[in-house]
Amino acid sequence: MPSFQARIFNPIVRLIVKRHSWGRDEFELAQRARRIFGTPKPFQWLATRSVNLSTIDDDGVSGEWLESKNHEPSAAILYIHGGGFVACSPATHRPVTAALARMTHFPVFAPRYRLAPEHRFPAGLDDVCSAYHWLIRQFPSRNVVVAGDSAGGGLALSLMLRLRDEKVPMPVCAVCFSPWSDLTGSGASVRANAEKDAMFYAETEEQFAAAYISERSDLFSVSASPVFAEFNGVPPVLFQVGSGEILVDDSRRIFDKIRAAGGTGELEIYDGVFHVWQMAIGLIPEARQSLESASRFIRQHVASHADRPVSR
Repeated sequence: MPSFQARIFNPIVRLIVKRHSWGRDEFELAQRARRIFGTPKPFQWLATRSVNLSTIDDDGVSGEWLESKNHEPSAAILYIHGGGFVACSPATHRPVTAALARMTHFPVFAPRYRLAPEHRFPAGLDDVCSAYHWLIRQFPSRNVVVAGDSAGGGLALSLMLRLRDEKVPMPVCAVCFSPWSDLTGSGASVRANAEKDAMFYAETEEQFAAAYISERSDLFSVSASPVFAEFNGVPPVLFQVGSGEILVDDSRRIFDKIRAAGGTGELEIYDGVFHVWQMAIGLIPEARQSLESASRFIRQHVASHADRPVSR
């Protein structure tokens, strides 16, 4: 049963965010999303009170580096923020990145990537791939975890597929919070949960996808819609999603594909929460519960990866 805090926040989020039309064109959509999405600046500052925050601008890669006071340098987390491919930044997602840095004790790097409609697909994915390559150079142990939410969760999945196909060392594991992995909106939950979802209608997906892609055929590319890929050879993945989200089937279908391919995955479905409720840590108990679960998953797989014998 949802907490009373979640039951209070859901109608507030619905009132602020949910709408049938996001703008007359993709630029108006992006402007509105950039006003609404993400954490207000005072909360961005509050989120980082107990972590060390620094900015990175190196070799074409930029973003934020967050470390807890007692961080362990044995692994690092690459966190890819969401925002429908058109909005947000590393700063807007500090409630999540700072919490992961505190709970896992691993440093977190949140890269800045180019946003649509000014920079369309695959610009954002290219930037995320560059950030991953930069990060594994900083960690010769290659103990890197990939995580992301919403559009960032979709980018995390697309990143792993590209790394696999290019035979680049894969992350230890991945965590996806309500990933948007199907830009075609073909999941049954897109229509079934259109009224339940506190933030989005079915047509919301269509509008944001149109702002991101250049050609309609791109919608079916596994780099844009990883749900259409095969998931053999990927590391363990944890999915967290709300039962009332239009995106719940985006997680379910990939989880099923990973398991069918013989891989390892976990799917956690929470009732009565809004999209990427993890951002509300400190406000609703479900946010802390899910981030603590994600942190346990990360630490478990980093530890098991460290225990493996070194291949020669």
